Amino acid sequence: MAKKPKLDSKLVILRQFSSQIILAVLVILILVTAYGAYQNEAKKITTLTLSELIQKVTAGEVTSITISGSDLDVVDKDNQHFASKKEIETSLSQTLLNYGIKPEVLAKLPIKVQSDTGTSFWLLTILPILAPIIFILFFFWYLSRQVKGASVQALSFGQSKARIVYPDDSTQKVTFADVAGVREAKEELTEIVDFLRNPKKFLDIGARIPKGVLLMWAPGTGKSLLARAVAGEAKVPFLYLSGSEFVEMFVGVGASRVRDLFNLAKNAAPAIIFIDEIDAIGRHRGSGMGGGNDEREQTLNQILVEMDGFEPNEKLIVMAATNRPDVLDPALLRPGRFDRRVVLDSPDLKDREAILMIHAKKKPLGPDVNMRVIAERTPGFSGADLANAMNEGAILAARESRKEISQYDLIRSVEKVMLGPERKSHILSAKEKRITAYHEIGHALAASVLEYADPVHKVSIVSRGHAAGYTLKLPFEDHKLQTRKEFLDDLVVSMGGYAAENLIFGDVTTGASNDIQVASALARDMVTKYGMSEKLGPVALDNQTKMTMIGPMTDGGISESMSALIDGEVSQLINKALAQANQILIDHRAALDQMSGELFRTETLEREEFDKLLILNGLKPKVQPEEEEWKIL
Repeated sequence: MAKKPKLDSKLVILRQFSSQIILAVLVILILVTAYGAYQNEAKKITTLTLSELIQKVTAGEVTSITISGSDLDVVDKDNQHFASKKEIETSLSQTLLNYGIKPEVLAKLPIKVQSDTGTSFWLLTILPILAPIIFILFFFWYLSRQVKGASVQALSFGQSKARIVYPDDSTQKVTFADVAGVREAKEELTEIVDFLRNPKKFLDIGARIPKGVLLMWAPGTGKSLLARAVAGEAKVPFLYLSGSEFVEMFVGVGASRVRDLFNLAKNAAPAIIFIDEIDAIGRHRGSGMGGGNDEREQTLNQILVEMDGFEPNEKLIVMAATNRPDVLDPALLRPGRFDRRVVLDSPDLKDREAILMIHAKKKPLGPDVNMRVIAERTPGFSGADLANAMNEGAILAARESRKEISQYDLIRSVEKVMLGPERKSHILSAKEKRITAYHEIGHALAASVLEYADPVHKVSIVSRGHAAGYTLKLPFEDHKLQTRKEFLDDLVVSMGGYAAENLIFGDVTTGASNDIQVASALARDMVTKYGMSEKLGPVALDNQTKMTMIGPMTDGGISESMSALIDGEVSQLINKALAQANQILIDHRAALDQMSGELFRTETLEREEFDKLLILNGLKPKVQPEEEEWKIL
């Protein structure tokens, strides 16, 4: 493939200059045309000879005459204007008398004399001459400014766009105290802080501090905040920018900006460079359509060269963040570059409580707020999700004109973040409410009966997002691993709503579509990823993704016969779960009817209310394992 022509800065300036010239010519043409039209309009006035003027005056057709030098403006009875001339050395009155106009007629004729000295003289005589000159001078002044600005822009085009946070800037300073959770990550990064503060301790013993640190995990886990906290703890300048800010349409700009960035950092050393979303420029080389001549790859090559050029005593650390470590080029991850990788996992229960407390510092909380309860209701939430939940709680309190945030506000905000806002305008009919009530109780009842299913915290038939109702199930503690028994129970719970609709009404609705999708995806993962199929055994059968010249491609290495076996196993798992859910509802039909009726009446059942209904129907609510063990002892 041919190389893209490199655009010279002089060519850019020339193009801008040409466009300005063309614009000026167009404006001048418009002005000349307008002036010509004005002159033509002025020429349309009829000119009278002196004899014709005498005739009109004699006939009494003239109502006024205005004298301006030797020019006459004659107005007749029809208010029509005529132009005429008088003798320069003789007054108009004397001229009219000489031509036989009677004195009494002349006395009745209004004659005005207009002086040529004054505003009208400047406007009519001088201004038409000065206006083009003023316009030309203004145009060349403006043009010089544009060309100067273009030249400065061209010279600074390859400069880095990095923002710098200095250690003495208290408004933007962040420390480890401002970052809750991620205890393991902070422990790993403490070495970086220690090196920037006291590099001699490491150099004396022959230790080589990592040049690059890669922060990776899901979005919202605090990667950018943690990088800034490292700089705040080390009290060094923090230069940060996004990976996309390196790349422009012009070839070579990205590499130039990389060089400028590292020069700035070296001059400010000890310092930290932070590149957010480095996967924008750090993807596998050769995977784009441009091949090795791609601008993104040239930028990546320059980053690799700059990192290789570090000296051990330069006291410069490069940090980067990504949500896609799997797409990064291996050259970035080899020793000597980003050889330290820090994983920021989703916060556990204790970390979530600490994060909530940090985001609640500047918010007035009511006396009933219990952050432990909120943390228990937010498994799987990232730091950004928790911050959003606290903010939504504050918005709910402000919307109702209250000065404090209550526990109810935070619970509602958590549900809003998880499920979407309440759709109060989406009113269900009585029939739809009854179907939805049975559907949701079908989920909740199956979850309460099955041993390995998560306990029910709330059941509602108030519409949220795209759902007509929802059943909120939350575990007592965070899971790092899940068993096959837990997955099988989850399948049964997912099919509980479908089974309830079919059992009670003899028909199914579209409300179970999402449940079916979730169950199908889980069953397929059990078969193809986790090796939980009794028939196929522990074999990884999911399609593998490989990098090619045109990007990631899925390797379809599974035969048609094996695909048919997988589909059969998935179908068997779902049908078995449906049969089990149907049997649970048949065995507890009385509880299904009573709890559905109560949900139909109240529209929402909290955990306490739901547990009371379970007890009334002879079912035991789920409790935390330690509480159950304590009761047994």
